[in-house]
Amino acid sequence: MAEMKVVEKIMAANDQIAEQNRRLLDERGIVTVNLMASPGAGKTSLILCTVEALRGRLRVGAIEGDTASRVDADRVATAGVPVVQINTGGGCHLDAPMVRYALNRLPLDEIDLLLIENVGNLVCPAGFALGEHVNVVIASVPEGDDKPYKYPGMFSVVDAVVINKTDLLPYLDFDMVAFRELIAGLNPEARIFEVSCKTGEGIEAWADWLAGMCS
Repeated sequence: MAEMKVVEKIMAANDQIAEQNRRLLDERGIVTVNLMASPGAGKTSLILCTVEALRGRLRVGAIEGDTASRVDADRVATAGVPVVQINTGGGCHLDAPMVRYALNRLPLDEIDLLLIENVGNLVCPAGFALGEHVNVVIASVPEGDDKPYKYPGMFSVVDAVVINKTDLLPYLDFDMVAFRELIAGLNPEARIFEVSCKTGEGIEAWADWLAGMCS
């Protein structure tokens, strides 16, 4: 019982700061997207493709979350995007205080759309509010079509699912119909985007959806 009370206090404190983050973002007119995925699904690649697709339409900023290093932040910075790296030191997710730290170091007046790359896993990130407006999970074709079945907690709470690396569909045993049916059963309101960051397939539709939320 004591352990449960500690967890409740931690979550309550996180939610309070997440609300403060959300108010700050709303005041600045910044739409914020929390991107979650397993390692290697293509979070950073999707951010880079999104930046290019929206160049000249929206000013994009990024927060890069990882357990260590700043490799992803350096990649995003080369695209001319204001970016802050957060290293969790082994932690499996970002939380609201970490995001608040990053917000204080970003030029918020120069950002319309903020993309947060959460730490790579499909369990912990779904449980911690950051102050975001939209939650998105990225699943890639090489991971298999059973991810929604294995991680229902993630797929049931997101606003959209991006299926990445569709250029590999001819070479892998991935059942797109079954995948979509699993998502529909868990989360019938979720938007689904089939994309390839390698070929650019589907990126325009994804970017248009994001732009629509910022208009």
